Amino acid sequence: MECVHLDENVKITAPSMKSENPPCAWSCAACKTDKSPWICLTCGVINCGRYVNGHAKQHYEDKEQHSICMDCSSFATFCYACDEFVINDTESGHLDKLRNHLQVVASSQNHNRENVNLRRRSSSESTENNKKKLKTETGAKAVKPRTSGLRNLGNTCFMNAVLQSLSNIQQFCVYIKQLPALEQKAPRKVHHKRRCKEGEDDILLVEELRKTLIALWQGKKGAIAPESLFSVIWKVVPRFRGYQQQDAHEFMRYLLDRLHTELLTLLPYPNSNSPYIGPKGKSTIVTAIFGGLLQNEVNCLICGTDSKKHDPFLDLSLDIPKPRDGETFCRLAECLASFTEVEELEESELYNCGTCKSKQRSTKKFWIRRLPNVLCLHLKRFRWSSCFRVKLETFVSFPLRGLDMNKYVLNNMHETRGSSTGSHEYDLAAVIVHHGSGAGSGHYTAYAVHEGRWYHFNDSTVTVCEEEVVAKCKAYIMFYVRREIKLPDYLNVTVNQ
Repeated sequence: MECVHLDENVKITAPSMKSENPPCAWSCAACKTDKSPWICLTCGVINCGRYVNGHAKQHYEDKEQHSICMDCSSFATFCYACDEFVINDTESGHLDKLRNHLQVVASSQNHNRENVNLRRRSSSESTENNKKKLKTETGAKAVKPRTSGLRNLGNTCFMNAVLQSLSNIQQFCVYIKQLPALEQKAPRKVHHKRRCKEGEDDILLVEELRKTLIALWQGKKGAIAPESLFSVIWKVVPRFRGYQQQDAHEFMRYLLDRLHTELLTLLPYPNSNSPYIGPKGKSTIVTAIFGGLLQNEVNCLICGTDSKKHDPFLDLSLDIPKPRDGETFCRLAECLASFTEVEELEESELYNCGTCKSKQRSTKKFWIRRLPNVLCLHLKRFRWSSCFRVKLETFVSFPLRGLDMNKYVLNNMHETRGSSTGSHEYDLAAVIVHHGSGAGSGHYTAYAVHEGRWYHFNDSTVTVCEEEVVAKCKAYIMFYVRREIKLPDYLNVTVNQ
């Protein structure tokens, strides 16, 4: 968004430092934390972001003219008056100059940290050896590293939120990570019919995703920059080029579709004995994890003829109904009920009845014929109003455990017996939240659970959070994992992150 408050509020072009040596880390002037530091572009004070203790926002509320701030780590600029991220600059280039200064300071901070780490490693070798010996003797298990954050490359929070969510879908993540290196596996044009567009044949999104997921779970860095993955995305889909905000749901759908297409194209590898590769033309890990099947029933209101159609899906997009009288929120169960209830088709959608031989008034109803292993639910928070999209801020309550999908599934019919195997109960694994008011602006973060503990992923920052915080968020996309996951034998992997 182009902010109109820059010229009035932006006064500094460099951070104020009390000495010539840069600080080891930026810290909040109010609470001294070094997490999510933001610099006020009016007075230069450093405060923490809204997802830590919110002192940067408090600073704006105390001093209204101090509405512009910049993230000291990602260099993204935010305006509290507009409640949006900023993409423009002042005529004098204040933001660009400040970014250059912050980048120099960041380089010095990294260099200082490396020197400190070297000294610590050299002085603590004997201590580490003793700890390892103690662990071996007591049989204690090593603590697994927590996943890293993802740096914002310029309004790429939509991508970061999706990647962090998918990385916590364990069966999906482990499968992708354990794939062999795919860079040399790209098929030539003459060997397959399912080709990418010209100039994209040697570009593999799945390979860059594999590298990114591996780097995330190594936990060696506080945050990694998914530049190679983003570069590939730029090449294969022009609409995601540039640094404007994108819709996380649209990105997720494209990402999954592309991964599925690439894996179908690549399988099987010549002379490959990999246990992670299945028969060509069969389901990939994408459809095995996220794929379900809908039954679309249309009934002619004149002659009563039923027409049934089966549609595969990777996610379900749900309308948000109006809250009940006296309430300010609705429930996820109400969204699902609205999706599966009978509705009469509009005049513009009259059904061409084969029995009546003409277009007739009719009703439509969706059933879920087969549930997926991971149920991805997208809430339609953005709607068109006149010539622009508006956001629905209605809070939708959702269960963290025990989502029962039984009432929405087509059961006990001859043609569907055995088509919906496994439990109908699901537990929440991840949720993506959109903060802000505009569809093409705002900010995306994600919550995900790992080994029973919930984390909040806000670009570079990863923090532990309570279940109550997750339950109160205004969800945009939810990922529910079936309690009894069933995968084809050739797609099964050992989950051990």
